[in-house]
Amino acid sequence: MAEHVRYGIIGCGMMGQEHIRNIALLDGCSVAAFFEPNAPMAAAARALVPDAYAAASLADLLAVEALDCLLIVSPNHCHVAQMQEIAATRPLPMLVEKPLFTDPADAQALAAFRDSYPAPIWVAMEYRYMPVISSFLERAPVETGGITQISIREHRFPFLEKVGDWNRFNRYTGGTFVEKCCHFFDLMRLALGADPVRVMASGGQMVNHLDEEYGGETPDILDAGFVLVDFDNGARAMLELCMFAEGSTYQEELSAVGPAGKIEAFVPGPGRFWPSHLGAAPVAKLVSSPRAPKGPVVHDIPVDPTLLEAGDHNGSTFYQHQRFAELVRGTRMAPEVSLDDGWAAVAMGIAAQESIRTGQAVDPRRWMSPR
Repeated sequence: MAEHVRYGIIGCGMMGQEHIRNIALLDGCSVAAFFEPNAPMAAAARALVPDAYAAASLADLLAVEALDCLLIVSPNHCHVAQMQEIAATRPLPMLVEKPLFTDPADAQALAAFRDSYPAPIWVAMEYRYMPVISSFLERAPVETGGITQISIREHRFPFLEKVGDWNRFNRYTGGTFVEKCCHFFDLMRLALGADPVRVMASGGQMVNHLDEEYGGETPDILDAGFVLVDFDNGARAMLELCMFAEGSTYQEELSAVGPAGKIEAFVPGPGRFWPSHLGAAPVAKLVSSPRAPKGPVVHDIPVDPTLLEAGDHNGSTFYQHQRFAELVRGTRMAPEVSLDDGWAAVAMGIAAQESIRTGQAVDPRRWMSPR
């Protein structure tokens, strides 16, 4: 495997540019080529990586000899078709952004892809790699004595503007609880070491985008809701989402409880959105609350300012690429976030969307990876 990792990037919008900035911070990594069909976004990518080849198509990108791996950061509904084209043309190690897919009808094609793809595939679940969440996941088993319930709250800003406004519509995103919340469903599975068996959800489009119109259509993307999940080991999880609560000090709050105590993680939102008149942006915190002796212990979990400047995800994109580059070099033997992990997170999101639609509890296993 190559010592210097050369990326080919598919999609250079807002998140693609965050990936580019973080790759630039890694020793022995660079962007060799990119494909971005939107002219302003391609120009922004060119400014970040002036020596990279600007491909005219995915096929053109895949023809670039000097590639060691691929990164898919295109709109959600494009992922599966692009993965299939890569498999048929040049199956390199791949990091594919979440959500892995959006349409349940893609399951058969995705299973065939998984079973035949000869190179490693890593699904980009950045939240795992936020320093405070990494600490939370590492310490939770001991601090809780074994997690019996976990809750995640995200109070944040509305969906940002994207090229072509694709993130305003369920048919392109998979729905808010797929697009946005697959991260949290992934964290639930990882923290509990278990799989979901029942999802119950309530949500709606309460405030955001109701006065917008695109091509004669009003957005149908949801902006708030609750999700309860039962797992096969008897544990339970809850998600609370509100996308019109950007005035909060912390964007995400995680809590895990067990017979020995509780542990919590508090994650600030992007620093660029923090009001300057309030002074410095908040620092992530980890709080341990044992049952005996009682009394919370608070730990600040600061993030390198350089990493905060490089993106909106508390340094996680950098740490994810560190590990992915090890996989490409052959010093890491398997992806930390497998295709099946990414698939399960989407299945939970689909189940939440279906529960909201029907008002019924839903078994997410109907959409999970067939074997």
